[in-house]
Amino acid sequence: MRSVATALVIANVGGPRRGTGGDELMIEERDISVAMRDGTRLAVDVYRPDTPGKYPVLYASALHNKDIQGPDIADILPSQPAHAPLWFGPIEAGDTRRFVANGYIHVIAQPRGSAKSEGHYGHEDTDHYDLIEWITQQPWSNGNVGMVGISGYAGEQWRAAAQGHPALKAIFPYDACSAYGGMFGFRDFNPGGVLHAFPYLLDVFSTVHESRDRPTELPAAEEELWRLAMRNPDYKQYINLYNILTQKGQRTLIMYLMMTHPWELDGTVERAQELFKKIRIPFYTGSGAYAYTYKLHWLGAQHYFQNVDGPKKLIFTGPAHLERPFHQYHDEIIRWYDHWLKGQNNGIMDEPPVRYWLMGANEWRTGTDWPLPETKWTKYYLSGWETLSTEPPRIASELGAVAREPDVFTQMPVTRTTKIERLRYMTDPLSRDVTVAGPITLTLYAAIDQEDTNWIVVLKDVGPDVSVRTAREGERNVPSSLPERELTRGWLKASYRALDDKRSKPWEPFHKLTRDAIAPVKPEDVVEYRIQILATANQFKAGHRICLDITSMDVPTGTGAMTNVEYIPYHVCSSKTVTHKIYRDADRPSHLLLPIIPARPISVRPDVGTKEEVSQ
Repeated sequence: MRSVATALVIANVGGPRRGTGGDELMIEERDISVAMRDGTRLAVDVYRPDTPGKYPVLYASALHNKDIQGPDIADILPSQPAHAPLWFGPIEAGDTRRFVANGYIHVIAQPRGSAKSEGHYGHEDTDHYDLIEWITQQPWSNGNVGMVGISGYAGEQWRAAAQGHPALKAIFPYDACSAYGGMFGFRDFNPGGVLHAFPYLLDVFSTVHESRDRPTELPAAEEELWRLAMRNPDYKQYINLYNILTQKGQRTLIMYLMMTHPWELDGTVERAQELFKKIRIPFYTGSGAYAYTYKLHWLGAQHYFQNVDGPKKLIFTGPAHLERPFHQYHDEIIRWYDHWLKGQNNGIMDEPPVRYWLMGANEWRTGTDWPLPETKWTKYYLSGWETLSTEPPRIASELGAVAREPDVFTQMPVTRTTKIERLRYMTDPLSRDVTVAGPITLTLYAAIDQEDTNWIVVLKDVGPDVSVRTAREGERNVPSSLPERELTRGWLKASYRALDDKRSKPWEPFHKLTRDAIAPVKPEDVVEYRIQILATANQFKAGHRICLDITSMDVPTGTGAMTNVEYIPYHVCSSKTVTHKIYRDADRPSHLLLPIIPARPISVRPDVGTKEEVSQ
C-alpha cells in the first residue's frame, strides 16, 4: 500500500476565488479532489481568510451534500426555524463566515460514496485520518485541527477522533449520533427495539450512491432474513416500508437493514467499549430536548459523555429544533476552539462540565456530571383512578381482591383506526415547583393477549390546573381543556424485554436487544417490563400535574405514510388488535422513577447574564 503522504494529491476545479456576496475577506476553493490512501478521491471545499498566514482549521464531513453548506446558501436563505416551510435539515456544517471572521479555516468534505466523492460508503475507516493529514500539509494550515457540524457531521467527529490523527486536537459533536454500533447503531436509534421510520423520511435528502437494477438473490443468510422480513405482517401494513423491502436494499439502505436486521448485532456493546477507549481528545457534546423524538442524538450524547474519559463538556439545550442553516451556539463553539486550537485561557474549562436548559423554569442550569449527582431518585406509583402518587400501594391483605384487578385498554391497528387508546396517570396539582432533570425509568407489570406489542409511554406537563374534583356536576373529572406539553417518551417492544443486568442502572435499563434475546410473550402472563424513558429537564410549576400516558401505537401525522415534520417519525406498530392490562398492586407496584433535583441557590453567569441554578 502506498504511504499516505504520496497518495494525497489534489485537483482544484476552477481554482481559488474571492468570497461571494460582496465579501472580500474570504477565499473559496470548491471541489478540490483529495485522494485517499487507496486512490479513492473525495470532494472538498475550503473557505479561508483572505490574509496571508497559517490558521487553525475547523473540519466538517458528512453524507449531506457539501454544496448546500457554504456561505453562498446562507446569503440567499437566512436561518429558518423548524416550523418554517423552507427549513431543510441537512444544512448542518456551521456558519462559514463566522468561523473565517474569527480566524479559522472551514474545510467541508464529502465522504466516499456520497455526492461528488468516489467510492462506496462504509469503506472509510482511514479517510478522516487521510483528510486531516492532507489539511496539515497545506500552506494555509498551522497544523491544529478541530471539527464542527451537527447531526451527521457530529457522528463523523467521533469516527475521526477514534482514527487518532495527532493534529486533531478537539471535537464539538453536537447532536451526537449513536454511541453503540456506529452512527446509526440499533440501540440508540431504536431504544427498546421499536423500529421507526426516520431513515425513510430522510431518504429524500440522501446523497449516497445507490444502485438501481433488478433485485437479485442475496447471499444465503441475507436472503433468509429478507424472506423473513417480507412475511412480517407488521411491515406489510406500512406499504411504503414494504416497498423498500421488495427492492432488496437497493434504496433507503438504513431503513432496509433495520427491517431485515431488527436487533443489535452480537458484540456491538463490546466493540463500542473498545472504541470509547480510542477517543482521547477533548470533546464538547450535547443535543436539544427536541431530539428525544428521533433518539440517536439525545442518547448518543449521553452515552459518549458517560463512557469516554478525558476533558469533556455536555450541553442540553431547549425544546425547539435548531434553525437551518445552522448558526446557533457558535459563541460556545468558538470559545471551545479558541481554547484548544489557539491556546487562549478563556475560562471555558473552569466552568461546570454540564449545562442544561430547564424547561418550565426557562433558564440555564449547571451540574458536575450527568445524571446530576444531587438527584433524589423518587418513585411515583401508578394508583387507582389513574393517579400518580409517591405513596406505595397497600398490601392486598389490607384491601381486597378487587385491588389486584388491572387497568385495561385495547388498541386496534393503524390499518383500522387513527385513534390512539391510552391509560393516563396524573398527580394532583402540585403544591410546589418540582424539578425533574435526568433519565427516567418506568417499571410496568402488565399482561397482553397477544405474543407482542409496543409499549409507548409519554411524559407530559399538564396544567396549570386550579380546579378541584368533587361530586358536583362539572367538577367530577380533570378538565379536558388543560394545556398539555409533551416532554419525552419511552419505547419497549415486549419481546425485547430481556435485561442486561450487569449494565443496567436503576435509572437506565440496558436491554440485551440481540437476536437470541428476543422472546415472544405468553399471552395473559403478567410480565415485568422496565422501560427506558429518555431524559428530560423540566420544572413542573406549582398547580401543574405530572402526567404519564401509556399507549401502544402512534400514527403518521401526514398522508401517504409521511409526517408533517421529518424529524418526528412514527413507529412500526402491531398489525393485530391487542388488549393491555396494567397491574399496580403491592405485589406488582408499577411505578415511574423520576430524577427529582433539590432546589439550589440562584447565581448569575456574568458572560451571558442569565440566571442559573448551580450544583454545590
